[in-house]
Amino acid sequence: MKATLYTLLALIAFAANSLLCRMALAHGYIDAWNFTVVRLLSGAVCLGLIMFLYTQNLKRKAMLDDAILSDKGSWRSSISLLVYALCFSIAYVELDTGTGALILFSAVQLTMIGWGIYKKEQLSKVQWGAFVLALAGFVYLMLPSAAVPSLFGASLMAISGIAWGVYSIRGKVCISPLRTTTFNFIRSLVALPILVIVGMTHLKSLSIEGVLLAGASGAIASGVGYSIWYVAMPLLKSTQAAVVQLCVPVLAAFAGVIFLSEQLTLEFLIASSIILGAVLVFILNKK
Repeated sequence: MKATLYTLLALIAFAANSLLCRMALAHGYIDAWNFTVVRLLSGAVCLGLIMFLYTQNLKRKAMLDDAILSDKGSWRSSISLLVYALCFSIAYVELDTGTGALILFSAVQLTMIGWGIYKKEQLSKVQWGAFVLALAGFVYLMLPSAAVPSLFGASLMAISGIAWGVYSIRGKVCISPLRTTTFNFIRSLVALPILVIVGMTHLKSLSIEGVLLAGASGAIASGVGYSIWYVAMPLLKSTQAAVVQLCVPVLAAFAGVIFLSEQLTLEFLIASSIILGAVLVFILNKK
C-alpha cells in the first residue's frame, strides 16, 4: 500500500510538470527561457531544504556516514539536467501536453534501451522486434499530423528525453539519489546568468501567473515529486519502476484534455499505443 501511494503521487507529479509547463507557455504567461530560470531556481531551493531536513534526520538517528556525504552529483549530470529542462520548456511552446509527454518519456526509455544495446547486453528476438516497432512508432508520430504541429518542437522534446535518459543512466551509481539530484540542480544554476540575459528580451510576456506556474513546476512537481519518487524506488522492483513511468504520457494527455481543452487525436492514440506497447513488451521481456 505504501509503495502504491508513493508511486502514484510521483507519477502525478511527473505528469503535472508537463501540464504546468504547457499551461504557462500556451497561454503566454511566461516565455520558455524565464520558465526554465524559475523552474531550476525553485527546484534547487526546494531540494536544498529537503536535503537539509533529510541530513538532519540522519544525524539524529546516527545513520549519516562519509559515503552519503561524499555523494554530490557531477557536472556531466548537471549539463544533462540543464539540456533536459531548457529543451523541455522550448518544445512545449508548440506541442500539446499529451504529445509532449509521450515523446519525452518514450525518448527516455529508448535512450536507456539504446545504451543497453551499446553495452552489448543480450537481447531476445522479441526485444529487438519491440525496439524496431517503437522506432516505427516514432517515425509515424513525427509525420505531419494534428498530433505533432511542429517537427522542431518534437525534435527538441526528443532531445530533452535523451538528456533525461542520460541523466537517469548516470544516476544509477549514486549512493544518495536525493543529495545527487540536489547538487545537480544547484550546479545547473551556473547557466542562470545566460538564461536570464536571453530571458530579459521576453520580459514583456512575463506575468505573475507564469512565475507561479514555473515555481510550482520546479518546487512541487520537480523538487517534491523527485523526492517522493526516491522514496518509492526502494519499494519497487526495477522492472516495475520502469513500467509504471509509461503511465505518465496517458495521465498528462488526459490532464491536457481536462485543464486545457486539448483534443485526443487519432494519430496520438495510434502512436502512443505503438510506442508505449513496444517499450512495455521490451521491458517485460528482460531476463
